[in-house]
Amino acid sequence: MVSYRKRGNAWQYEISYKDHNGQYKKLRKSGFLLKSEAILAASKIQTEHPNLTTVKSGSESLVSYYQRWISVYKKHAVTPITYNKYENTAQHAIELFGNLKLKDLTKLLYQERLNKFAETHARRTVSCFHKQLRACILEALDEKIITTDPTRKAVITGHERPKIAKTLNYADWAKLLANLDTSQIGEMIIYLAAVTGMRYGEIVGLTPNDIDLDQHIISVNKAWDYKYKTGFMKTKTPSSIREITIDSVTVRQLKNFESGRSLSANQPIFMNTKNHILVSAEINKLLTDKLTTLGIPRITFHGLRHTHASILLYKGVSVLSVSRRLGHSNITTTQSTYLHIIKELESQDQDKIISILENTSK
Repeated sequence: MVSYRKRGNAWQYEISYKDHNGQYKKLRKSGFLLKSEAILAASKIQTEHPNLTTVKSGSESLVSYYQRWISVYKKHAVTPITYNKYENTAQHAIELFGNLKLKDLTKLLYQERLNKFAETHARRTVSCFHKQLRACILEALDEKIITTDPTRKAVITGHERPKIAKTLNYADWAKLLANLDTSQIGEMIIYLAAVTGMRYGEIVGLTPNDIDLDQHIISVNKAWDYKYKTGFMKTKTPSSIREITIDSVTVRQLKNFESGRSLSANQPIFMNTKNHILVSAEINKLLTDKLTTLGIPRITFHGLRHTHASILLYKGVSVLSVSRRLGHSNITTTQSTYLHIIKELESQDQDKIISILENTSK
């Protein structure tokens, strides 16, 4: 029910409604010079918010609504690592939007705050932040807490990361291996990545039980959560569980590394005496410093995995064997990842085929 009355020189509307608990509430707004203006405003409110409880919801802050949204929709539906990313978005939102109410969020304001975030973050990070926040805002739109989408046609910007090489060539790869001090935890980790193609989490998740030096085999059956420090976790995919054959030089390096270290059978071999395992930023810095010292083009730690696979392919190892060694879910993944190498090798094979046929016909 709607009623109108004049208070001083201004008109006010008052709408009575029941909340979610069945309790009667009143929604008032004044300051209209004409009664017709008050009638029009009340009509607009009733049209946009049929149950009227959403009008009050619009006074909730964007951050508060987002935090409730991820708790209800994401907490038990995604992995702890993914949920942590949603929580990180909440922290950024607090810095950017503060106590801004949902109803006060406009397209211009949203774009301004997004641009501010982009000043200090990579484009990919900005895109992820926008994607998570927008999903929540669209939920508010569905609930009719807001009537328009302030994130519509938002422009994503951000710093472009400097381009770096994805792989090392064979000579630089061999040079790196020859100059690593494998008695040091960080450099032994780099060495293993270069000669096995293992992911970082897989390497730092290795325990003495996972390494059979007599059989020259490393068993990958778990990973270590080096980012959020929750301990052992499942491998990236079921196919990541595999056995990797290693050469005699690597066996010797591992023997020397393990000698003098007192480790329990299920303790990560790359955990230091302070129970710390290097995080990705630390290992990447160590690798960058090493490559710079040696005059080798910079690559990321993950680039060691790509380097290992590329070298094996160039040396004639089958795509199937490389795929299994890397722990890819299927050979298609390997083919798509290293398509440029496979095409180059295919071109070389065509030359070999022609050479064979020409020699046969002589």
